[in-house]
Amino acid sequence: MPRFAANLGFLFPEVPLAERFGAAAAAGFGAVEFAQPYELEAREIAELLEANGLEMILFNLPMGDKAAGDFGIACLPGREDEFREGVARAIAYAGVLGNERVNCIAGKAPAGADAAALRATLVANLRHAAREMGRAGLTLVLEPINTVDVPGFVVARPAEGAALLAETGAPNAGLQYDIYHAAMMGEDPVEGLARFAPVIRHVQFADAPGRHEPGTGRVDIAACFARLDALGYAGWTAAEYRPTKATVETLGWLA
Repeated sequence: MPRFAANLGFLFPEVPLAERFGAAAAAGFGAVEFAQPYELEAREIAELLEANGLEMILFNLPMGDKAAGDFGIACLPGREDEFREGVARAIAYAGVLGNERVNCIAGKAPAGADAAALRATLVANLRHAAREMGRAGLTLVLEPINTVDVPGFVVARPAEGAALLAETGAPNAGLQYDIYHAAMMGEDPVEGLARFAPVIRHVQFADAPGRHEPGTGRVDIAACFARLDALGYAGWTAAEYRPTKATVETLGWLA
């Protein structure tokens, strides 16, 4: 069975973020992740992890200004300095929190943007992030995100992410394979986990459609877990779903 982690941006919404660490530990999780740790001081998060016997496994690079419509900035020409500042900030947080992986959210294509320029900017930024993270002993992961939920997202399919990673040539860069996003793009995640196994460094899941707990949609999550076992996947598999009821009542899959 895979090693399971709780994404605290999604699970345990019944309590404030600082209380979700204890809730995750009480539910049996040994590790956590969430998208943006930057609203809390790194030392505060480290203390919450230690107090609850949890490991931090992953968070995202800074994603820009959400209020202004940003959903990642790595592909956006003209914002390279901001992206590099975010890389440095993420490395500093990882140094305190102890996670080995940091996720890059590529971003959305602005209306009328030149696709070639977006891709060139993304590749250059990925190379920079991988280089800087490599010096810190970290792995960069890139997450494809479906364009049903996020129209205009520039890396929508695992194959696109794998091609970009190959273009960077970075040995410490890999794919974050999200079962939900792959399914929302009409792909078979059981097959995809096998196809992209050589470059997968992190896995997340939710059922689809709906992005709720296993059993609420059409994805055979159990078959995905079985495929990960058959592949000998040794990384973390993170629950990143929106519970339809109290989180502890949705954890039958964990038992």
